[in-house]
Amino acid sequence: MSTTLDRQLGTELDALREARTYKSFLTLESPQGPVVRMQGRGEVIVLSSNNYLGLASHPEVVRAGIEGLERYGAGTASVRFICGTFEPHLALERALADLSGTEAALTYVSCWNANEAAIPSLTDESTVILTDELNHASLIDAIRLSRPAKKVIYPHADMGALRDALAETPRAARKLVVTDGVFSMEGDLAKLPEIVELAREHDAVVIVDDSHGVGVLGETGRGTVEHYGLLGEVDVITGTLGKALGGAAGGYVAGSAEVCDVLAQRSRPQLFSNALPPTVACSALRAIELMLEDPSLLARLRENTRTFREQLAEAGYEPLDGEAAIVPIIIGETADAMELSARLLDEGVFVTGFGFPVVPEGTARVRVQMSAALEPEHLERARDAFRRMRG
Repeated sequence: MSTTLDRQLGTELDALREARTYKSFLTLESPQGPVVRMQGRGEVIVLSSNNYLGLASHPEVVRAGIEGLERYGAGTASVRFICGTFEPHLALERALADLSGTEAALTYVSCWNANEAAIPSLTDESTVILTDELNHASLIDAIRLSRPAKKVIYPHADMGALRDALAETPRAARKLVVTDGVFSMEGDLAKLPEIVELAREHDAVVIVDDSHGVGVLGETGRGTVEHYGLLGEVDVITGTLGKALGGAAGGYVAGSAEVCDVLAQRSRPQLFSNALPPTVACSALRAIELMLEDPSLLARLRENTRTFREQLAEAGYEPLDGEAAIVPIIIGETADAMELSARLLDEGVFVTGFGFPVVPEGTARVRVQMSAALEPEHLERARDAFRRMRG
């Protein structure tokens, strides 16, 4: 065994601890929800979860998963093209295509997998990829794997820079414009109307990762694309089943029948990874149905987000503006953001601090995330804890 490697890694870990950026993993002893039981902490209010619609422990979502488990077993034991395609996969993919306003959809075991499937599979030797500088790490890694002819990283939401880059791209090149729908650390939205217009002018393909938009934005929760009235106008949408849509796991690509067929034929995460467990497909499908059947879920999420933004302002904070359920509060230094997160947890409020390298140096923050499951008393207790931090 290599003791040299362990010594080197130990030095790196010591440096993280000294900088107070070492991440501790907290253990939950109850289902995900507005209040959870945390090992060593007791009950805490959760303002850190992607459980936007509160469906992670919804009885009907849980029951659908149990019924799927009992009917189809724990897993597929195969990739899709051999013997890993089950009825729930097809039902879920039909629902995801309808949700996305596309012809087809294809599921993966995570949205990370979906992004690493879609972008390399749609890249050829001529492709130029144009990507927002604040895109999610999964998009960044997917583009690295793609090895395009050229990659252009444009400043965040800078449509002038994107326009210039598209104008400089060879006419015959395949052009992929890649963006988050909701930027996970900023909480702001992509300028999709402008992006789609520029793409049309330059015969470019638009790829949107809407993991933090689906189940949050749009009249019926269909995401950033619906929010802007662009259903059917975006070429490729990727998303997750691990946030608003039940919170279990899984991701998807939605697009034309040709796009999804090519991914089924060629994408390595599809060809060499087991299919999404049927139990997850069943629970995610029920989560989609509940979102569409019960508009009050979206209404509560939006009301909670509006209310808590106001309460943070009353407590003396200035969160970044945004229309999503992400409410970032810039602190500055990484160690300070981590300390604030720890102090809030001591007060029974679970909010995660983020610093470098997740966000640029000097822009460390605590990221509040709202849920439809939070009750007014939860928000008031959280507001009071934030207020005490400024005392």
